[in-house]
Amino acid sequence: MDGTGRTGAHALVETLVASGVDTYFANPGTSEMHFVAALDAAQGIRCVLGLFEGVVTGAADGYWRMARKPAATLLHLGPGMANGIANLHNARKARSGIVNVVGNHGLDHQRLESPLRSNLEAIAGSISHAVRVSADPADLAADAAAAVEASRDGAAGRISTLVLAADLSWSPGGPASRARPPCPPLVPVEAVAATARLLSEYGPRAMLMIGAGGSASVEAQELASAIAARTGCRLRAEFYNARLPGGRGRPPVERPPYMVDAAVAGFAGTELLVLAGAAEPVAFFAYPGKPSRLLPPGTAILTLAEPHHDVEGVLRALADELGAGRLPAGPDAALPPSPTGALTPESVAAAVACTLPEQAIVVDESLTAGRSMGGVMRGAAPHDWLAVMGGSIGFGLPAAVGASIGAPGRPVLVLEGDGSAMYTIQALWTMAREQLPVVVLILSNRAYRTLQFEKMGVGATGAGRNSAGMLSLEDPTLDWPALARGHGVRASRVETAEALAEALRRGFASGEPTLIEAVL
Repeated sequence: MDGTGRTGAHALVETLVASGVDTYFANPGTSEMHFVAALDAAQGIRCVLGLFEGVVTGAADGYWRMARKPAATLLHLGPGMANGIANLHNARKARSGIVNVVGNHGLDHQRLESPLRSNLEAIAGSISHAVRVSADPADLAADAAAAVEASRDGAAGRISTLVLAADLSWSPGGPASRARPPCPPLVPVEAVAATARLLSEYGPRAMLMIGAGGSASVEAQELASAIAARTGCRLRAEFYNARLPGGRGRPPVERPPYMVDAAVAGFAGTELLVLAGAAEPVAFFAYPGKPSRLLPPGTAILTLAEPHHDVEGVLRALADELGAGRLPAGPDAALPPSPTGALTPESVAAAVACTLPEQAIVVDESLTAGRSMGGVMRGAAPHDWLAVMGGSIGFGLPAAVGASIGAPGRPVLVLEGDGSAMYTIQALWTMAREQLPVVVLILSNRAYRTLQFEKMGVGATGAGRNSAGMLSLEDPTLDWPALARGHGVRASRVETAEALAEALRRGFASGEPTLIEAVL
């Protein structure tokens, strides 16, 4: 610390703020205390405490998807980062930009076999696109700026980790720095022209698949729909999307089915697949006797744009090349009638569609119960749909925290399985502390229902006491209203479609964090 009291931690925080990183999701420890103190000296930043590192990293993922800029996480040593890796995996698959600041022991102390000593660089390297280890307080600001730059890859995000030794934080701080803004690379004009020719030639034997920036905006969806109408090709979005607009007034863009046989049937007849910010469609798991690749054998694959390109700009160029004008708005899908009777996946979907507010954000970790949502949601109010991208459980509740903070004022609905919610239940406390307008809908089938289906899918036999017990959440039954209230969130339990619709309306109208357990 110098005579002014300004430390390396101050230089780090000032650099992050100057580089546009103004939101911090944190679960700090002893090694990060000077960083925590430096946060008080910065202006215009928001610090959000998560009670578990998986909440911190999942919130940073949801924040990027809505704000389109990175948040910083603050994690404690190797074990702290290891606790957050599951949702960093999801963020990496979603191509979300995150700057992890991970405290480490002081440089001299790192040589000793203390209880929390670990191979932090290896832990960080297992999930990060870039790892930077600061070794000199004079370099701290430049290292921080480089870490922010490394969190962007053109239009896509990356996982960037800065390892910060404790003594660099309390050493005298130098001047702040600033990260350079990202610049998405351009797709060559000749690639656009070649794609236009091939789509026109193949017509219905071709499929255009959009992902990343190609499915994240209404503008991109409209362009892709116009291209499909002009050439006769089929149009799909990836099954899992980091952010997919939907609802009334938006072009209906189908996704492939999850189940392998249905997905293979949906791709039948495809001889050319054009990828615009998407990856080749493959099965989620390997299944005995079923293909891992979903396309017909011999299908030609043409990558028009990678996810880090300006995918919307590429689609605009392709539409111009084809002379594909904007399509007139078609009739909106009708809302289903307000559901009645027992709660089923279908009646839950109808209740959500009928009650969803304008410009809501839907965070989906519903797994089995949510797969019937797609069609009925076309008649719902305009919304953005955020799906778990990496399949690592515990995404929904934390991502809702980050999405709400990344898009202030917009209502958020979480579609969450009861088993999945238990992985990061601590996020409820953060919702309550921050008073976020989040409605959590727990789809309570009191089982790992998705694993019951997967057990059948892989042909695993046996239904004895041990295997059945591994897939059940009963004995005891989770009391979700009590769990929510224990975290400071108002809650209710419903068992009919009418009660669910009313509870959703009340929850959205309250503007406060609310949990509803829907017993299926």
